[in-house]
Amino acid sequence: MLLQMKSVAKAIGAEEILTDVSFMIEEREKVALVGVNGAGKTSVFRIITKEWEADDGEVSKRGGVNIGYLAQLEDESESGTLYDALNSVFFPLRKMESEIRALEKEMGALTGEKFNETMTRYDNLSFRFKEAGGFETESRLKGVLRGLGFSENQWTQDFSSLSGGQRTRAMLGKLLLQQSDLLLLDEPTNHLDIESVAWLEEYLRNFSGAVLVISHDRYFLDKVCTKTIEIEHKKSVVYGGNYSFFVQKKAADLVLAKKAYADRQKVIKHHEDVVKKIRSFSTEAALIRAKSREKLLGKIERIDAPVAAPEKMRLRLKPRLNSGNDVLFAENLSMGFDGKKLFSDISFEIKKGDKIALIGENGIGKTTLLKIIAEQLVPLSGKIREGVNVRPGYYDQRHSTLTADNAPSDTLPDTTIFQLLADTYPRLTQTEIRTTLAAFMFKGDDVFKPLAALSGGERGRVQLSKVMLAGANFLILDEPTNHLDIFSKEILETALLEFSGALIFVSHDRYFINNTATKIFEMTPSGIAEFAGNYDYFIEKKAAQTPLADAICTESDSKQNYLRKKEADAEARRKKSRAEKLEAEISKLETQIALCDEKLETPEINTDAAAAQEVFEEKVALESRLELLFTEWEAILT
Repeated sequence: MLLQMKSVAKAIGAEEILTDVSFMIEEREKVALVGVNGAGKTSVFRIITKEWEADDGEVSKRGGVNIGYLAQLEDESESGTLYDALNSVFFPLRKMESEIRALEKEMGALTGEKFNETMTRYDNLSFRFKEAGGFETESRLKGVLRGLGFSENQWTQDFSSLSGGQRTRAMLGKLLLQQSDLLLLDEPTNHLDIESVAWLEEYLRNFSGAVLVISHDRYFLDKVCTKTIEIEHKKSVVYGGNYSFFVQKKAADLVLAKKAYADRQKVIKHHEDVVKKIRSFSTEAALIRAKSREKLLGKIERIDAPVAAPEKMRLRLKPRLNSGNDVLFAENLSMGFDGKKLFSDISFEIKKGDKIALIGENGIGKTTLLKIIAEQLVPLSGKIREGVNVRPGYYDQRHSTLTADNAPSDTLPDTTIFQLLADTYPRLTQTEIRTTLAAFMFKGDDVFKPLAALSGGERGRVQLSKVMLAGANFLILDEPTNHLDIFSKEILETALLEFSGALIFVSHDRYFINNTATKIFEMTPSGIAEFAGNYDYFIEKKAAQTPLADAICTESDSKQNYLRKKEADAEARRKKSRAEKLEAEISKLETQIALCDEKLETPEINTDAAAAQEVFEEKVALESRLELLFTEWEAILT
């Protein structure tokens, strides 16, 4: 056992932050700490590091345990270069190395007993240096710098000149190089690209110590963690699995808890009814029997009603107009700035129903390509052709405009979030506007915040809600999950999965990509490579494209056949898995369509024109989605 918390409670003034938090961290365990924003996750870290003292309960650590902590908001100042900042971790080893070199020089001028004494010191110091990993420091340091995405020309850059995100990455690197028994990491994947996050996952999986991590990156948590601790309603619950296991187990536990509560309430009500019936006889014998029954009733253990999960809001994205099957054709696109080529001769096409994740290394031109598709930029060469009745909706995380379609820009400081959407979409009801804003974390009086007072993240969420309400049939989204909590991400994922139009998006959220995309466009210097599947399928296919595969032509025929069979088997498994998922979703949609038919036959609906129209539109959208799923399902089976 490295660390244990028992019944820990903490309050700030009159506000209770935590009331009953208990868990244990063992050696080498990789543990996720999850919960909604404001649940108290960072408070747990502050108590572990003794930044805060617990008001009640006990925090115990193994003797001599060394804890490393990466806070979400680092404010570190380091002297010297980036390399110097990380190299400072090895100061004791560098000092030891200098002593070894000094002894080597000294021994050159010694003889006899003095030489033997110095040689003994030299051997002892060299052994300690080797055991402490002194010979690996350089390779470890360079490996961490490269892994976290720092190019070699940045190593000599002054630390003070680094951006905030670069400093946070540097502090993470410094922490990883320290010999910690337990790492506390608060949002470690912030400011990392996909390649760097993948490197960090592998590093942490192989890390010899334990890790307790807070992160909104669900894919990261799935890859790294084998245990999950949820902080909810100021208490902790421990689950023996990764994030996906936690989600499934929590849902199953809630179903069981509701059933146990309902069953217990039935038993209690039965006894109460019996007591009430017996008392109605009003005889002495009846009263004696009633008191006996009441004693029995008093011995029945009461079960607290389970706290239901927050009701899932449903964000519906309804195109105002259906496009044709051909949504967009891109032909030989080239783009660059200031005489420098960014990409060239890129061609692809997008069909109705496509949900495409555009991925690639930072700086390859993903955002620029989205801007060209959205007609925000004109390519140097090549052309874009839209299909029939295509109505694009574009979310640009960097250059959002927050004026209503009919509002002059000089009114922005006096415009509230609610007023912006009401002015832009005058046909929407207050309920529709509030429901959409709630999905993007604006609840209660938050909807009346003036736009001028919003943070960058809040403005991004408002702009995203505006795009979602536009009624577009082709969505172009640049990092749509930035600044969203997990709950809001799941609402957005569900909405995009049910969206009947086309979608292309850029995201660093691999869980979001995996759940949403049906195609991957990998952008490389040589063009775009298409993969007909989600992110897991993309990773599987990329793993198969090793240097060994390129050299297969020189191998024997038997080995070629083996590799082809292996790939074919993997493809068959993927198809089978996708077919099963499609069948489940088709069944679900058919049930929903049947429910719509039932609603349309009820008097309260078929006598209300507006209600009947809404149910009919819902049915049409479901049938459109069902048709797309059947088409994909049939294509897999043929």
